[in-house]
Amino acid sequence: MLEPEKRDPDERGKLGEIARLFLRLGFIAFGGPAAHIAMMEDEFVTRRKWIDRQHFLDLIGATNLIPGPNSTEMTMHVGYERAGLPGMFTAGASFILPAVLITGLLGWLYVEYGTIPAVEPFLFGIKPAVLAVILGAVWKLGQKAVTHWSLALIGFLVVASVLAGMPEIWALLVGGIMGALWLRSFRKVSSNTARRIVPILFTKSFGQTSGAAIATGSVVAGTVASVSLWKLFFFFLKIGSILYGSGYVLVSFLEGGLVQDLGWLTQAQLLDAIAIGQFTPGPVLSTATFIGYTLEGIPGALVATLGIFLPSFLFVLILNPIIPKLRDSLWMSVFLDAVNVASVGLILATMVSLSISTLVSWPAVCIAVLACVAVFRYKLSPVWLVLGAAVLGWLLFPWV
Repeated sequence: MLEPEKRDPDERGKLGEIARLFLRLGFIAFGGPAAHIAMMEDEFVTRRKWIDRQHFLDLIGATNLIPGPNSTEMTMHVGYERAGLPGMFTAGASFILPAVLITGLLGWLYVEYGTIPAVEPFLFGIKPAVLAVILGAVWKLGQKAVTHWSLALIGFLVVASVLAGMPEIWALLVGGIMGALWLRSFRKVSSNTARRIVPILFTKSFGQTSGAAIATGSVVAGTVASVSLWKLFFFFLKIGSILYGSGYVLVSFLEGGLVQDLGWLTQAQLLDAIAIGQFTPGPVLSTATFIGYTLEGIPGALVATLGIFLPSFLFVLILNPIIPKLRDSLWMSVFLDAVNVASVGLILATMVSLSISTLVSWPAVCIAVLACVAVFRYKLSPVWLVLGAAVLGWLLFPWV
């Protein structure tokens, strides 16, 4: 009689560690993808050394070229590197779960009471603190990515392009391709390496949407007729498969599909859903959970969440084994170097945009300065930084 296969205790320990750390990260990951990636760099590159900084940069650069929520896909990459396929699913699910639970609970409160809780004082403190976390990651990743003055120039051109309004994916692709061609003049590249270029990065199609403006006038919320769970699932599956760019692109998709085409939500309800996604931790795509619950209760929340996040697991499963092979090709290696520094440029551009909209009062500036001291001088963990900043925000909010 065959004995049941026993799982490696070391693997079980790794999966438990992955689940614990990414659940914790999911509860404190405020500030959007740039902040999430900064927190991962601090936890898994600097502190725990699960991944070396160069490979982490390669993962960021390659992940920026595929659809889906980049920071969530980075959690999957880290889990894959730590414990293979089980680690990938454990890390991704653990990071997503807190946001899904919180937005689902808020969805229930919204349906029951027709309003969302006031958390602005806490977010007021968290937002400037997150800027310090992002700046710390830009400093460390930039030191690794910028190995030549030409790479520094590529990074600054990407920052300028994004701040001028160029979509992130175009800035990344143009920076990567043009940078790789330019870098060839500084490196010796043999003529037969072109055959080893992996074409997947250049043949990927991506959605193009404009940032449609959302009306903010008062709209009376009405009761939506019963929504097919299959239609709801495939609607969010499509978004998860083709979504590039920031949360503003997500708003455009949702407004065009749910409000204009399908009529499942009013614009007032959509704006409430987007607000929920913005002020809860974790991926902003957890907005799908809130919308799903609003439309069809718990079954709707489950199918919407599954639909929007499922493509990311597939993309990471395909992409992760390819990335080390890209480094073996001299041509793709220079492309990765250019994409990596362009990715750091994207993070820096995000920080600049957030700073302009966040540092508008003296309490916010004070919190940001204190957070920078905590990050650069005392190397404070983002966990304590976010909690402390939330308390400071609550205390200082009356002076705003």
